[in-house]
Amino acid sequence: MATVGMGRRVRGRRATTTATLLAVTVTAALAAGCTGGSGTPDDGRGSSNASERGASPSGTAPSPLAVKLDNARSARPHTGVDAADVVYVEQVEGGLSRLMAVYATRMPESVGPVRSARESDLELLRQFHRPTLVFSGAQKKLLPLIDEAPLRAVTPSDAPDAFHRASDRAAPHNLYLRPGRIVPEAPGRAALTTGFRYGSAPEGGTATDSRTVRYPAARFTFTWSDARDRWLVGMDGAPATDTGGARMAAATVVVQYVKIRESGFRDFLGNNSPYTETVGSGKATVLRDGRAWDVDWKRAKATDGTAFTTADGSPVNFAEGQVWVVYAKAS
Repeated sequence: MATVGMGRRVRGRRATTTATLLAVTVTAALAAGCTGGSGTPDDGRGSSNASERGASPSGTAPSPLAVKLDNARSARPHTGVDAADVVYVEQVEGGLSRLMAVYATRMPESVGPVRSARESDLELLRQFHRPTLVFSGAQKKLLPLIDEAPLRAVTPSDAPDAFHRASDRAAPHNLYLRPGRIVPEAPGRAALTTGFRYGSAPEGGTATDSRTVRYPAARFTFTWSDARDRWLVGMDGAPATDTGGARMAAATVVVQYVKIRESGFRDFLGNNSPYTETVGSGKATVLRDGRAWDVDWKRAKATDGTAFTTADGSPVNFAEGQVWVVYAKAS
């Protein structure tokens, strides 16, 4: 179970035409991504028959870019996360975590390390209009579900020129995306159909200087910085930085309490892949401006964004800037 600790402070995504799906053989370079520094294979990752291969999402609504990111210690520091509009944190096998970074207003030159997708990602991404999901691959039994989902799936097999491997890290923690070769330009804020509202802070709240969310084998701490006017991100007891050395920081952090259950998928070791349910309702804590608000969340159906409200039903505004949503197991 994810547990949370608080300190106090003084202030405050199949297009309209059906594409022929081609079977893809894993190349030697991609196969290199199946093993980590310890020689163990990636968790069920295989070659992907990506839906809408090379096609742009249909329709007139803008579509964001979502990139699945490795978050093992060997994958840090990350690249390009600072440009994301939203960063989602979810629990995976062995009590570890993965990130999903969503881009709409800015596209960095490079993002990574890129890693494999999970079943939960499909439900989470339904709130966006045919998003582009970039990932290193997925368990073979999951690939048909990805192909049927209303998104554009992109792996190294589909767009090899858009990926590169860093020479200073061991596989599988060294796969990076060049977003400009997948999405030529940022789609803009209208692509962010998350349901989030931005504006002035709600009344009240509790002065808070830090918040920690624990998974069985991972820990995230968000510490308020007056100087940065942001929540500084810590992972597993260490400051989280990008490859340039800058500290990761969020304007708003949402600790969203959700049902985390077993899925129908397992990794190569036989561990069940947790399924994070993001449709439904429950409790959450919103952190902004050095304060914390206990709120309610609701997402009635997968195509909806998530609404956050106070006890009297008033919408909760987020601070302008990057939002981190950490899915914690409801008690």
